Amino acid sequence: MTAAHREGTGPGPLGAAGFPEDEVRARARAGTAAVFPPVDAYGNALFGAGSGTSGAYAPSADALDRARLVPPVFMPQRLEKLVELGREPVYDDVDLRTRVGGFASSLPLFLSAFGSTRAGSGDLALAASVQAGRLGIPMVLGENMVPVHGYATPADGTLPALTARIRAYADASDGTSGGVVVQQSTEDADAEVWNLLYSDPALRPLVDSGRLAFELKIGQGAKPGLGGMTVVDRDAADRLSDAFAVRDVFGASAPARLRCATPGTFTEEIVRQQVRFMRNNFPRARVWVKLPPGRDVALAARTAWRAGADAVTVDGAEGGTGWAPRAFLDQVGLPLAECLRRIGPPEGCLLVTGRFHEGGRTVRALALGARAAGLGRAALLAVDEDPEHGLVRLAESIALECRLLVSALGKYAPAALTAEDVWWPDGPAATAYAPATDTGTSSYASATDTGTSRFTPPTDTGTSPYASATDSAIPAGAAPGRPSLPQRVGGPA
Repeated sequence: MTAAHREGTGPGPLGAAGFPEDEVRARARAGTAAVFPPVDAYGNALFGAGSGTSGAYAPSADALDRARLVPPVFMPQRLEKLVELGREPVYDDVDLRTRVGGFASSLPLFLSAFGSTRAGSGDLALAASVQAGRLGIPMVLGENMVPVHGYATPADGTLPALTARIRAYADASDGTSGGVVVQQSTEDADAEVWNLLYSDPALRPLVDSGRLAFELKIGQGAKPGLGGMTVVDRDAADRLSDAFAVRDVFGASAPARLRCATPGTFTEEIVRQQVRFMRNNFPRARVWVKLPPGRDVALAARTAWRAGADAVTVDGAEGGTGWAPRAFLDQVGLPLAECLRRIGPPEGCLLVTGRFHEGGRTVRALALGARAAGLGRAALLAVDEDPEHGLVRLAESIALECRLLVSALGKYAPAALTAEDVWWPDGPAATAYAPATDTGTSSYASATDTGTSRFTPPTDTGTSPYASATDSAIPAGAAPGRPSLPQRVGGPA
């Protein structure tokens, strides 16, 4: 790892105010053991509601955390599994392999975008890339990395941040699982980032194996309606001022300046044309679209899917960031639970981000239509705790919880989960998918979005109502066992 990357990590350990940092670090240290209470407490303590640190009892619980998973008494799918196996099923029989935005993934997880911020561009990001490759889950690379850090290798041989992360991921992967997803914003488009990558011979193995995707970033959860923001020193401010807006908001005497990217301008037609442009110009790359938690998120997601997007990522208002105004962190954007309610059963591959760090929240999101959940702050904290194994252990703990929870619902694959597996304590009306409040008379309402039967919870048929024709959730292969992973994280035993 380079000195330039080390300088990007900043002084001291990484912090994440308002996020369950202690729990993530415990999982990064202990892995699957952190799923349970301390083993030495067995026989000396009793446990019940409120004993954990996640879900409804977490200090910062949101609506998705307050919801509960509700197993039925009668479990016909467990009976089907019993007949298939010739024995009683156990949680190990849950197969977590899936397809995420066109990629085979060992788990319903992916590494979220970090972007060009200091925390997301240094050694922590490299460590996360390596471990995501080992896990066989997709990795998203955030916006503005090329405009800020460059793409060409300088004379001293130091790899730019984007190139270093792609190489680290590819070297650690098995060549078949996961994939690399590269975001593009307005400034990235000016730098022709996608053209650079698609024509780079070094990325040909990713292209040839179908493991390269480009993501159109329309917005993010932590600051909907704004572009990316970072803090830079005066020298960097002068260097970047031609590509970005640089503002003095910290005081004339302060050495820091605010670097702002533009948010971009989007309409339904612009999104349709952009997705079609991506498919036509980069036919061997998958197409992803990232949405902010806007009030018309359901319309925006449908627009992207119908234009041909392989995946739509919705970043809830709980999503993390390297820098944002305080007012946006707590006062702007829809919570992820409300985004999921408005979208209802998705028309394509739906990915979600925002405060994911444990299995309960992940399984609830999967039951509400998501295909996979992104790890952002949790991933960075995990590798900050242990640069060699932290993210792997975190993912293993989440995988174990997912297996336990999915099997408790009498099901044996995430695709079998449905909205009726989730109960909302806010009231019976919230148990089913609720129609968006702004679609009744809105000019955005589609002919098929009536707000009635579309939001009725699916029956427990054993087949997924969420699999799209182009990106089936049926497992299409998983990473083979890796000696570096002490516990299986993908398919069943």
